[in-house]
Amino acid sequence: MLKKECFYLGKIVSKFSFKGEVLIKLDTDEPEAYTKMESVFVDYNDNLVPFFIERISLHKSDLLRIKFEDVETEADADDLMRCDIYLPLDQLPELEGEKFYFHEIIGFTAEDVNFGKIGTITGVNDSSYQALFEIDHNGNEILIPVNDDFIKKVDKKNKTILLDTPPGLIEIYL
Repeated sequence: MLKKECFYLGKIVSKFSFKGEVLIKLDTDEPEAYTKMESVFVDYNDNLVPFFIERISLHKSDLLRIKFEDVETEADADDLMRCDIYLPLDQLPELEGEKFYFHEIIGFTAEDVNFGKIGTITGVNDSSYQALFEIDHNGNEILIPVNDDFIKKVDKKNKTILLDTPPGLIEIYL
């Protein structure tokens, strides 16, 4: 399994018991959606390694307490500390209405109510506090904040996103 075929679910943040249990800090608003998993991929030494789950439960509402098969001791759990956890993209819960996952909108056409067609969304930069649409406009990169106030319509069928950006935002890139 390759990382590009997966989504980041969270990180192993601490040990829970001397019997190999760990706590995973999830990167989701709905942790309860992940309490029935049978396995996950652990990013171990830059390889996604499948780990099968013996027991799983919510811990303090936003952490998962997991007992992996073959992780029997505190030392085994120590070896997994700070490892990232991934799941295949096909296990992402379906989003309702106009909500979207960032990977879903790559290739969509971005349009602005005033500017018209901006270009093609080539990525979403979410490495800073404010996520940004990366849009290719005839070879120029335009960055627009992923902001609910700017997003007017998401048309998944026609692969378009209609934005209403502040005056001059797009033009500063041209």
